[in-house]
Amino acid sequence: MRARERDSRAVAAVADCLAAQATAGGPWPDLAGIAEVVLRAAELTGCWLTVGGRRVGRGGDRDPWSTVVAHGGEAQGALAITPASAGPLPGLARALGPVLATARLAAETDEFRRVGDAAARELADGRWRAAAEMDRERRGLERDLHDGAQHHLVALRMAVGLLEHTLTAKGPAAARDRLDDLLSRLGAAEELVLRTASGILPLVLVSDGLSAALAAHLGDHDDVGLDVDAELRRYPAAVESAVYFVCMEAVNNAHKHAVGAAISVRLRDSVRGLEFEVRDDGPGFDPAALPPDAGLHNLHTRAAAVGGSVRVTSAPGTGTTVTGFVPL
Repeated sequence: MRARERDSRAVAAVADCLAAQATAGGPWPDLAGIAEVVLRAAELTGCWLTVGGRRVGRGGDRDPWSTVVAHGGEAQGALAITPASAGPLPGLARALGPVLATARLAAETDEFRRVGDAAARELADGRWRAAAEMDRERRGLERDLHDGAQHHLVALRMAVGLLEHTLTAKGPAAARDRLDDLLSRLGAAEELVLRTASGILPLVLVSDGLSAALAAHLGDHDDVGLDVDAELRRYPAAVESAVYFVCMEAVNNAHKHAVGAAISVRLRDSVRGLEFEVRDDGPGFDPAALPPDAGLHNLHTRAAAVGGSVRVTSAPGTGTTVTGFVPL
């Protein structure tokens, strides 16, 4: 069969195939189907169509006759047939021009759709992540206010009680020192609330570490003893912050529920990480009787956020011990 006759048969076969594909209602154009009918009509050993990096066809593809398929003055893809002696087929290349242009446009549309869908999913995911992050920050701020500021508020309540007692028992003149102490505690509480609301950790915790921060904030409590390794190493800021607030909340809980009890705070370095303990000799309680959302939940949440753990041990009449560990 001469090349001109092959070309004519291939063009006719492509036209019939496109009409049949349109009637069938499937994917249009189906390049694999077109390559197949060209292969049979032109009695070829191989026919391959390439569009947008996608190559479809059947048969041999070694040493082919190939040509660029253009439409509208722009390359749309490529046609390759074997054997090479069966070409050239210029009519087939021209007929395939609008076909490959349509196929390229469909492929680009599908790609844009995939990119758009991916962008929409990423945007939705980003919104969910932002919402989750905002909620996490809000809960963190709530915990910081609860664990840090509440400690100062409890101390304020105790100072007010002492002032009231002094006024009643000894008169206004004797209460002057108590009043100065109360004003000092009010200033400290206000400063802490402002720092917490703006997301700033206690300055001494950031600059000097966990031991210095606990000493600064618990040193004025006669009922609290601090026992810390002399050379307690510095830990990552997140770890020091978590342990600081756990200890502060444990002390605060003791002040609220074990009034007058002796409290000890102990921190130790170990080869595995940071160990800490807050113990009081108060009346104790039954942990199993507490609701799931009790204040002790904050202790576990804070420690778990840095890979640590907390255990609360207590029983009526035996005091309460909060022990924790954060691994290196």
